Amino acid sequence: MRGFWLLLQEHGAPAQGGETHVATPFDINTGVIFWTLIVFGLLLFLLWRYAWPGILRTVEEREQRIQRQLEEAEKNRAEAARLLEEHKRLLAGGRAEAQDLIAKAKHVAEKERETLLARTRQEQEELLARARRDIDEEKQKALLALRKEAVDLAMAAAAKLIEVKLDSEADRRLVEEYLASLDKVP
Repeated sequence: MRGFWLLLQEHGAPAQGGETHVATPFDINTGVIFWTLIVFGLLLFLLWRYAWPGILRTVEEREQRIQRQLEEAEKNRAEAARLLEEHKRLLAGGRAEAQDLIAKAKHVAEKERETLLARTRQEQEELLARARRDIDEEKQKALLALRKEAVDLAMAAAAKLIEVKLDSEADRRLVEEYLASLDKVP
């Protein structure tokens, strides 16, 4: 800083009476102002002519790049919003489809259950009917066997009573008819 003041003092005008005037920051030096304005103008011209277009071009490129990024970000945001809406729609559709599938599965299961119950009832009824038929057949066989035994016993008893052996087929038929009439009596 001291060198700057010394430079100003060397170029300053000598004061009256032969004394040198000491320059202060408030003193006006037209020579320095003139050269400062010339250098400033020249620097301004050089900057305006050569540097300013490059700076403007760089700023414009940056502005365009930022604008493109903003547009791309807006486009991406719109795409994300569209995808989100589509995702929500698909999710709602998936839920509805899942509920439909569950309802259909319940309906099919209920039908299958009813079919199985009906088949089981039918099989039970068939088994019961078969058992009744078997019981009736066995009952008839037992009755026939019992009748035959009763006929044989009746003939044996009658033969003892009359001391005659009854062998003829007519006698056997007579006894069977008698026993059949006994079955009809309440």
